[in-house]
Amino acid sequence: MLDQFFNAAEAEEQIYKRWEEAGCFKPSMDTSAEAYAIVIPPPNVTGVLHMGHALNNTLQDILIRFARMQGKNVLWQPGTDHAGIATQMVVERQLAEAGSNESRATLGREAFVDRVWQWKEESGGKIVGQLKRLGASCDWSRERFTMGERGVEDDQMQAAVRKVFVDLYNDGLIYRDKRLVNWDPHFQTAISDLEVEPKEVKGHYWHLRYPLAPDESGNPVTYEHPVFDEEGEPAGTETRDYVVVATSRPETMLGDTGIAVHPDDERYKDLVGKEVVLPIVNRRIPIVADEYPDPEKGSGAVKITPAHDFNDFDVGKRCGLEVMNILTSIAAIVDKEEADVAAIPATYRGLDRFEARKQVVTHFEEHDLMHEIENLKIEQPFGDRSGVVIEPWLTDQWYVNAKELAKEAIAAVKDGRTRFVPENWEKTYYNWMDDIQPWCVSRQLWWGHRIPVWSGYKKDGPGFVTFVAMTEQGALAQAKEYYAPKPVVVGEFIAQDLVGEGQYQITQDPDVLDTWFSSALWPFSTLGWPGETDELNTFYPGAVLVTAFDIIFFWVARMMMQGLQFMKDIPFKDVYIHALVLDEKGQKMSKSKGNAMDPLDLIDEYGADALRFSLASQAAQGRNIRLSTKRIEGYRNFTTKLWNASKFCQMNECANWDGPIDPSRVKEPVNQWIIGEVSRTGAAIAKAIEGYRFNEASDAIYRFTWNVFCDWYLELIKPLLNGDDAEPKAETRRVAGWVLDEILKLLHPFMPFVTEELWDKLSEDGPSRDGFLMMQSWPTYNGFENADADEEMCWVLDFVSEIRGVRGILNVPAGAKPGLAIVNADTETKKRIERHRDVLMRLARLDPIYTDDDVPEGAVSIVLGEATLALKVADLIDREAEGDRLKKRIAGLEKDIGGIEKKLANEKFLANAPPEIVEEQHQRKADAGAELAKLSDAFTQLEQLQ
Repeated sequence: MLDQFFNAAEAEEQIYKRWEEAGCFKPSMDTSAEAYAIVIPPPNVTGVLHMGHALNNTLQDILIRFARMQGKNVLWQPGTDHAGIATQMVVERQLAEAGSNESRATLGREAFVDRVWQWKEESGGKIVGQLKRLGASCDWSRERFTMGERGVEDDQMQAAVRKVFVDLYNDGLIYRDKRLVNWDPHFQTAISDLEVEPKEVKGHYWHLRYPLAPDESGNPVTYEHPVFDEEGEPAGTETRDYVVVATSRPETMLGDTGIAVHPDDERYKDLVGKEVVLPIVNRRIPIVADEYPDPEKGSGAVKITPAHDFNDFDVGKRCGLEVMNILTSIAAIVDKEEADVAAIPATYRGLDRFEARKQVVTHFEEHDLMHEIENLKIEQPFGDRSGVVIEPWLTDQWYVNAKELAKEAIAAVKDGRTRFVPENWEKTYYNWMDDIQPWCVSRQLWWGHRIPVWSGYKKDGPGFVTFVAMTEQGALAQAKEYYAPKPVVVGEFIAQDLVGEGQYQITQDPDVLDTWFSSALWPFSTLGWPGETDELNTFYPGAVLVTAFDIIFFWVARMMMQGLQFMKDIPFKDVYIHALVLDEKGQKMSKSKGNAMDPLDLIDEYGADALRFSLASQAAQGRNIRLSTKRIEGYRNFTTKLWNASKFCQMNECANWDGPIDPSRVKEPVNQWIIGEVSRTGAAIAKAIEGYRFNEASDAIYRFTWNVFCDWYLELIKPLLNGDDAEPKAETRRVAGWVLDEILKLLHPFMPFVTEELWDKLSEDGPSRDGFLMMQSWPTYNGFENADADEEMCWVLDFVSEIRGVRGILNVPAGAKPGLAIVNADTETKKRIERHRDVLMRLARLDPIYTDDDVPEGAVSIVLGEATLALKVADLIDREAEGDRLKKRIAGLEKDIGGIEKKLANEKFLANAPPEIVEEQHQRKADAGAELAKLSDAFTQLEQLQ
């Protein structure tokens, strides 16, 4: 017999272990079956399971389990990402907290990387175990790591990365360039846009005066600048010998190389081509015309610092301005005597950027060059790992020609080879791809894929030469051919003259590749590329990628580009973009707000099934999820409901272990009806899953299990199970057992643990099951519906529901059994009453039920089909008290509806509220309207009671 309740804490681990040991997660490799593959978005090896992971992997697992049960050759390819900067930070922090003198610098590169590998093997990848707790049925025997295997000379994952780099370089699609990057002064590396976290902080706009330089003859230059009164009305002009610019980073003015004004700005038209004298450094810089400045914003004149601002860099290129880098890698003012920065006074050299800012501001104030200071909030970019302000910085980096690679990736979505679900995300994809910039792929870190580039140097030769190769031996071979005799290899990337006559050295680029570079190869590198493998031939391209919208640019687009470039095919047919998981109030979860929810805590408290079902039930396309513990608790109750229903079936010997149901042999209408309901539900679930409408699929199985099977069917069949007629009893037992089996199959992708446990435990008192539930075939139904049975049982359900509804509205005592007269009943209705009299009386709590020609006194009427159900309630309720109660409730509903209508008529609300909030208001209005109609009808009948 089943236990009293399902103990998720005990059962889940044991069930998962049995699945894994039996190899249930591995693909069948049946070449006759349709291949179905999903590559897991590889979580960071530093990560732990959060709600985004829980949602993402729940949805993937639903798809995988569904496809597996459909008989497809299924692979869910798992793995983790080495997460360059995040992992390096973890290990550096550990070294600092250890209290020893060890650091990255003291260890050196090789020893530090070895320490990172050690951490990864001992502590990294905890998230894999946490995904297993969620029920993720990945083929863990094929787990991959973006850095490959430690110490494996010919590691395939590393070879894939090197080959892509080398091939792109040889095809002219990777190149070295000096451009602006997001620079993290703490880690001293370039970082991606995704690793930049914009924050609104208290700041200033300093409005600075730049004096106009004398003309070629030495004459002062002035112009007439319009002025305005306190009301903003024109008040004439004033003669100025300066131009006002505004900045939130005054220290960057040391690197200004121009002032830009809009070509149509009449104020500055005569100043274009003239110059200003840059204060402090006393350099003359030109005033240029460009469409970047906004004449309506600030003074309309913009200082241009091409080496320290992305927009300025573009303006500088268009206008031919000098690019002057005035910051070091730690964001300090340069401290070297180079021609372009020699004019920076010695007192500024070596200063931290923020200390230099103070000195610059002081100088402008002391020299009467500070026009105005605005105190306001500004948006600043911070490193999401380091927490320091990010600097746009000019440096040499390796770039991918993303513009060229994007062409085919754009075409693949436009011609439908890959589609986005929901479709609106295509616009986001196009917006970024159409204006894609060169992709900076080099990082100044030690943890990551070392860039396969070596530089050769020969004392009496042509200087440095770049060699790009798969291995150092390959680079040496290139160098040998390029130079001459015997090589000497050194370990640092330095330009030291250490070689003797006739010798040369090669040194590897110290940088590593952007984490996204190796992640972009994930759909095919995990399958064995660049080798030819059965898995690669079978599972590429994948069926679908399930991911969040925020990495469409950083990962989805790059997988599309690299897949089409190297596999000559799309990496996946569908891209399903899921929404965010918010708290119950619709706010983003964060530890600082105190509203974060830990999936592991929720699994401990409610079980993995309840969490999974809660996430799936709210995963409507394009709508964020509002998660609450109350909702998760509700789905744990659903688990309990299913468990108790299974116990009922077990106690009543309801089982179906002797083969499938033949609908043509089922005679009882209630059994014919439930078989049809199973058929409709199964079709609805399959259609919804295939359309990525997870909420509709979960709603269908929930409604059927709780409402149709538990609340109705099991109640409807009690007379048959308790009766003396052997044939209907035997049929009902078998049908009930079959329906329960079908529920377990249909529910399994959503709630794998409790369904597998029931599948196993229900066989203990009967013939054993044929394997795990997860390996059963997804049910299909043909010819299982019976229109006559459906019509009859719907009449029974409507009969009971209508009576229950009126009883509830009028507050008829639960224990009371009023009489019911059926007026104007036709022959078929009378037959139905006789066939189902016991059920109708028991479920609607009636006594007696009889037919009559007229509605009796003291009865309220309910129309059902051609008949009128007259419920005799006058002697069972306080009519005056119930009338007053109904009037209050009706007034309250009318007020609520009025408030909702007012809100929905507010254009500001409609424009600013999220779509799901607007839809919620419409639903509230509809629900209130339906209730109002019922209460109003009941009140009218109450007043007419005799």
